[in-house]
Amino acid sequence: MGGDFIKLSEKKALRKKEQILSSAIGIINQKGYNGATMEDIAAELLMTKGSLYYYFKNKSDLMYQCHRFVLTQAINELEEILNGGGSVKEILFKMVTTHIEYVIEEKETFKISIEPKLFSNLEQFEHMRKLRKNYEGLFDQLILRGIQSGEFFVKEPSTAKMFILGGMNWVQQWYQSNGRLAKEEIIQLYCDYILKLLCNDRDGPLC
Repeated sequence: MGGDFIKLSEKKALRKKEQILSSAIGIINQKGYNGATMEDIAAELLMTKGSLYYYFKNKSDLMYQCHRFVLTQAINELEEILNGGGSVKEILFKMVTTHIEYVIEEKETFKISIEPKLFSNLEQFEHMRKLRKNYEGLFDQLILRGIQSGEFFVKEPSTAKMFILGGMNWVQQWYQSNGRLAKEEIIQLYCDYILKLLCNDRDGPLC
């Protein structure tokens, strides 16, 4: 009986923590990494600022948890796409779409996947670095799969991966919701350019 009560309490605390993270992520993306405050987050949840410290040590810990939550979610989505079947090109399109969606919609919270050094805590830095390598590794797997199937011709797969991710990450620096290109058009253009990069044989394009 006592054990069941503890498990129920833990689940309740976990749900509350996820609720806080969800609200915090929205505020961070709206106000920026430095603009979001514990007061803003507490007000959004109709909580006192002191109540937040029951779940998080300080603002830095909360921000870290938000970044980890978003990056872990993105990893899970990419893994599902990678293992969900379809041609290499179809999987590439879905993975590129997912990445750019995160870069645009989760601009501030996803930024840590690009700049984990934003955290001074060494343990947090190392954990985010491992998560980032895990994330990047999913694109390595896709490129290798395309090479093995004969659909991609890539001399330096690791360099190609970094080139692709670097290009997609840069979208957050210039994208405007009211800009000349809609998000869907940007995604399609990136897919077209990435395929040209991965399929360009010395004797001519394979795609």
